[in-house]
Amino acid sequence: MGNLSTSQPDWLWDLLGVDRVTEGGSVSANGVPLTLIEGILRAQGFFSLAQEQTREAFGFKWEKRNTFEGGVTDYMVQWLNEKYGPAAGWLEGLESRPVVLDAGCGAALSGLAYFSQVIDRIRYIGIDISKSVDVAARRFEEKGVHASFVQADLCKLPLSSESIDLVFSEGVLHHTDDTHKALAAVTRVLKPGGRILFYVYRRKGPVREFTDDYIREKMQEMSPAEGWAAMEPLSKLGRVLGELGVEIDVPEAVDLLDIPAGKINLQRFFYWHVCKAFYRPEMTLDEMNHINFDWFAPQNAHRQTPEEVRAWSEELGLLIEREVVEEAGITIVARKAG
Repeated sequence: MGNLSTSQPDWLWDLLGVDRVTEGGSVSANGVPLTLIEGILRAQGFFSLAQEQTREAFGFKWEKRNTFEGGVTDYMVQWLNEKYGPAAGWLEGLESRPVVLDAGCGAALSGLAYFSQVIDRIRYIGIDISKSVDVAARRFEEKGVHASFVQADLCKLPLSSESIDLVFSEGVLHHTDDTHKALAAVTRVLKPGGRILFYVYRRKGPVREFTDDYIREKMQEMSPAEGWAAMEPLSKLGRVLGELGVEIDVPEAVDLLDIPAGKINLQRFFYWHVCKAFYRPEMTLDEMNHINFDWFAPQNAHRQTPEEVRAWSEELGLLIEREVVEEAGITIVARKAG
């Protein structure tokens, strides 16, 4: 990766309200101590044990670029546009080259996928608690796209209140210690009238919830590499179930287990009501393993109800303009009042 310390744009330093520093230099932005290391400003602070484990798991996952730069990326482009609608529509009414915060950017898989058609019209800043920001910076650089990155905790953002035009947080808020507090933290930096686009996990039926917690607890005893290997048999099972192409017909709703009546593919029945074992025929086993690992590895992976998310949005002055509730999760586009 190039010397990002000399390529970070002036607007980033202005946004943070600090003077530019060189490699190894330190500043304090909105009470958050930051040090420029390998061209990226990084928070130097304490993380909870759960956040430390989540940070390590995701740092490991995002380094395995061959497991998501293919079928997963293609899938994400389609999925994100179906959930949120075209990104260009949410830029209307904003100032020229608005500042877009990718809150929990990871390797910028979602950020690049969703904003690819408008990336030259925005000022993109990706913030993540893990060293995945390094992978994200390399991916942007390889595409010749200018962007800025900071390694910091979403709940302690080094940004001034009401400084961001649009917040994008795809599948991240639930990976913090507290989903509600994380939503409040990113809402704080959003300008009045600005929009936030976010997705959080939805609570599933009792068997699936039990299985999720059971496997996640076992994963905490493993290193990321051990967890990746332990996940492979489950990914293989999902592939076998998917390749069977069998459909079953649940004759009557099993309300005790939140299982609806009707016809459903066997793999999808297992996936939604027993245990997540992702399958898509166009993906490799490693790509499917990446998605399963993403679900089970982090200690922090809270699940919410639509009612909770709506109540939080109202409390924070977020006016919901678009809501997509699926079995997997809850997608929200909301405008900040004011």
